[in-house]
Amino acid sequence: MINQLSWKVGGQQGEGIESTGEIFAIALNRLGYYLYGYRHFSSRIKGGHTNNKIRVSTTQVRSISDDLDILVAFDQETIDLNYKELHSKGLILADSKFNPVKPEDAQASMYAVPFTEIATELGTSLMKNMVAIGATAAVLDLDIHVFEEVVREIFGKKGEQVVAKNMEAIKAGYENMKANLEAGIQPMHLEKADGKKRMFMIGNDAIALGAIAGGCRFMAAYPITPASEIMEYLIKKLPDLGGTVIQTEDEIAAATMAIGANYAGIRALTASAGPGLSLKMESIGLSGMTETPLVIVDTQRGGPSTGLPTKQEQSDLMAMIYGTHGEIPKIVMAPSTVEEAFYDTAEAFNLAEEYQCPVIVLSDLQLSLGKQTVEPLDFSKVEIRRGKLVTGELPDLGAKGYFKRYEVTEDGVSPRVIPGMKNGIHHVTGVEHAETGKPSETTANRQAQMDKRMRKLKNIRFNTPVYKNVKHENPDVLFVGFNSTRGAIEEAMGRLEQDGLKVNHAHIRLIHPFPTAEVLPLIQAAKKVVVVENNATGQLANILKMNVGHADKIVNHTKYDGNPFLPHEVYTKCKELF
Repeated sequence: MINQLSWKVGGQQGEGIESTGEIFAIALNRLGYYLYGYRHFSSRIKGGHTNNKIRVSTTQVRSISDDLDILVAFDQETIDLNYKELHSKGLILADSKFNPVKPEDAQASMYAVPFTEIATELGTSLMKNMVAIGATAAVLDLDIHVFEEVVREIFGKKGEQVVAKNMEAIKAGYENMKANLEAGIQPMHLEKADGKKRMFMIGNDAIALGAIAGGCRFMAAYPITPASEIMEYLIKKLPDLGGTVIQTEDEIAAATMAIGANYAGIRALTASAGPGLSLKMESIGLSGMTETPLVIVDTQRGGPSTGLPTKQEQSDLMAMIYGTHGEIPKIVMAPSTVEEAFYDTAEAFNLAEEYQCPVIVLSDLQLSLGKQTVEPLDFSKVEIRRGKLVTGELPDLGAKGYFKRYEVTEDGVSPRVIPGMKNGIHHVTGVEHAETGKPSETTANRQAQMDKRMRKLKNIRFNTPVYKNVKHENPDVLFVGFNSTRGAIEEAMGRLEQDGLKVNHAHIRLIHPFPTAEVLPLIQAAKKVVVVENNATGQLANILKMNVGHADKIVNHTKYDGNPFLPHEVYTKCKELF
């Protein structure tokens, strides 16, 4: 019996590789297993290698596994690119159609299974994926009926006959593989799961759901990988709630539309990736200068320029903090799990309105597109706070009186009104302005308004700015990371503790303003600080040095080949230090 399994299906894009993984994963999720799935895909619609690696466990998992138990291959390229992940007891289940060849140095066993042939006999070669699911079920000794509900949900609109045919394909694959098992293949018996119902979702869906829970009713966006799913989710859901989504002509229009909606009193969102955020920067500055709330999601990917649109990277960190010209108050938060992505996005709308500034929810491709098991979300934790939005009556200011929209206040936040409010007339402009909003370039006004805006950063309240796993007063190592590196770090920690090392972990969830008071004591207590991040220049490590010092302790562990960290990579880097 095994309590964990790593399974991967691979082939050419457009051949249903993603749906194969989806059906397999959803069925196991409904049995109560914890899952973590990650897709490798190319920036094209059809063609090019793609694979879907899914980790199945009886306990919570938050990262891709180091190795592989089963590889389902629909072409030779899948074997050649992925076989080295397989351990000695692993299996390659390859479609016999392409006459598979096992590499000489492959440790795993390979079996040619007639996926395409069986599917064709049943009516269409398109069902070869279902045959492969059946073969996998046989290896894992799973009841094929666990897939029936999922198949019905996916193919039900096409008619009962299509559902029946796909289930027939799964059964045929199961029976064919059972014969191979009887001939000598060792089955991999998964321990029984707890049967509890949990959600199974990608980070982008959690972000979109968090936006809805946080009161967002308008989104303006331009499609871009890996952020598009946020827009696609909201397109389906917002109209039912009286909201709407606009696909704009470009990224600049998306940002300015969102600013306009927020100015009108509607909680609004825009979402993009690195190239889009570059285009939005001037508009983000406009949000900061006019003190208009704005929530922006940045799903990081490989850069610069078009870069690696479908690959993992965390290289937008400095750009999100310092990308705008001039100086404005700005909040940058970085959830590290799908659950945090939901709650943090909902909270982003509160912070944007309370501090009247742009709030960036920073994600990365692994977090945004990695699909994982999520415990039921607690909507009672979500609250709506609108800050200093004036909803009562305003005093009559006389025929020529203007409302002090940018009144200099002690906390840096001025009262705010929405258009049309009686006695709330004021001027709005991107140039420097006085308290009523009218342009003013006097030195005294400039300093007063600048100081007022920047005072906001001193008062920001954010629950859990640092996720801490602190077991030791004086650890040998403190791991520091942000976004999706959390899972790999947590697994590496367990292995290092077994080796006798004392290890603590701080995952930064509020990037800006930086939570120095929370991080500094952890840095001071550690012998070494290993900063794990997916970029070439160690951006988070540099931010640490800027805010807490102790550069002599800080060790960079960077990876920027487009792939997420694996637990063994974090473990090995740390072992090299001792």
